[in-house]
Amino acid sequence: MKPLQIKNPSEFGKVAVLLGGTAAEREVSLNSGNAVYQALKAGGVDAVAIDVTASPIDALAGQRFDRVFNVIHGRGGEDGVLQAVLEALGLPYTGSGVLASALAMDKLRTKLCWQGAGLPTPRWFLLTGDQDLDTCINALGFPVIVKPAQEGSSIGMSKAHNREELAAALKLASQYRCDVYAEQWIQGQEYTIGMLNGEALPAIRLETPHTFYDFDAKYRANTTQYHCPCGLDNEREKDLQALALKACQTVGVSGWGRVDAFIDDSGRLQLIEVNTVPGMTDHSLVPMAAKAVGIDFQELVWRILETSMVASGDQA
Repeated sequence: MKPLQIKNPSEFGKVAVLLGGTAAEREVSLNSGNAVYQALKAGGVDAVAIDVTASPIDALAGQRFDRVFNVIHGRGGEDGVLQAVLEALGLPYTGSGVLASALAMDKLRTKLCWQGAGLPTPRWFLLTGDQDLDTCINALGFPVIVKPAQEGSSIGMSKAHNREELAAALKLASQYRCDVYAEQWIQGQEYTIGMLNGEALPAIRLETPHTFYDFDAKYRANTTQYHCPCGLDNEREKDLQALALKACQTVGVSGWGRVDAFIDDSGRLQLIEVNTVPGMTDHSLVPMAAKAVGIDFQELVWRILETSMVASGDQA
């Protein structure tokens, strides 16, 4: 990892830690944001935690800040909306810019970008209503996983093995008022790869007794297993890390992020999605991967805040 750029916490100035938000991931964001805030304070940074319950403009009104540490997950915080507000206010912020945030939050359009760049991702089918079910079945077969395209933390996702389950999965995902798509079910090993300041962190292999790595497996269950080292040989892990960095570069993700991927049973790498404001809770994966290369949580938070020292915008 690159050496720290900032030695004195006063160089950051006054930092607003934005957390909470109004999306379905609010609970996770509150936990992540509080952990980040405590780490910054412990490092001597002049930080203020701000729970954004409505407009971020209102939340920041009447206060002077030098930069923002964004820990709002999901829509309104991770989708380019908050980034655009901060750009308009002239406030530097952590993470990706407007365009990359908007693209990465939309899993379906991220896949389209990856396909255009020749990167591997599972086959998919857009579901606009029950009239699409039979065409989807003919295109993908079973099983499939159905996803709302603009939600995170596996919210609204479910697996379908037959037409009845596919209809139920579509109904569930449609509650989130965004595009819904079915994706080919990948049988194989699941991995996640953190990215920090243009470098890939060690891959983590995930194992869960749940049907898939759902919200409960991510944030509540004690049965999920995280393997770091991930068990791949050195060259294979480097291939996975290189693919993750290419996946980020393709949609313009910068600063930090996390890519989810599979290696299927035939050995093919498959990209699933990229997160531009990953979780920072005690169950979270970027802190776990950073720890494997000797970066504790406080240093990780410091390094992420350093990314706001680069001119904000849609950086590669």
